[in-house]
Amino acid sequence: MKEVTAAIIEENNRILIAQRGYGDKLEGMWEFPGGKIEPGETPQECLKREIFEEFEADIEVKNKFGESIYTYGNRTIRLTAYWCRAISGKFVLNVHKGIRWVKRSELCLYEFAPADIPFVEKLKKDSRHIKK
Repeated sequence: MKEVTAAIIEENNRILIAQRGYGDKLEGMWEFPGGKIEPGETPQECLKREIFEEFEADIEVKNKFGESIYTYGNRTIRLTAYWCRAISGKFVLNVHKGIRWVKRSELCLYEFAPADIPFVEKLKKDSRHIKK
C-alpha cells in the first residue's frame, strides 16, 4: 500500500483545492494537494515538501483530519489528510492546472479524485468550524 498525504488548507473560511495537471492519470479532477511519502520522511515533512514543490508556498501542518484507502486499478493508496495553515508564498502553479479557494458548501461543484471524496463529504457534513 502506498502512503500518500493531503493538505486541508483553510484560510478565511475557504479551503484550497487543486486541479490535477496535464498528462496526469486523473487529469482535470480536483484534489486536496499533497503527495507520496518518500522513504524516511514523516507525513508532515512530506506535506511541507510537496506543497513547496507544487506551489512554492510554506505551510504549517497541524492535526490529522482523516484517512481514506482507495484502490486505483492494481495499486492501493492510504491517503492521510492533515489540517494545514499557509505561512508564506503565492501558491503558483508548478504542477496543477488550477487552484481555487472555495467554501465548504461549494465543494460539491467540483469533480474530485476518488480518494479525496471521503474528505469532501466530511467537510460538507460538518459545516461548523471543525477543531483543528
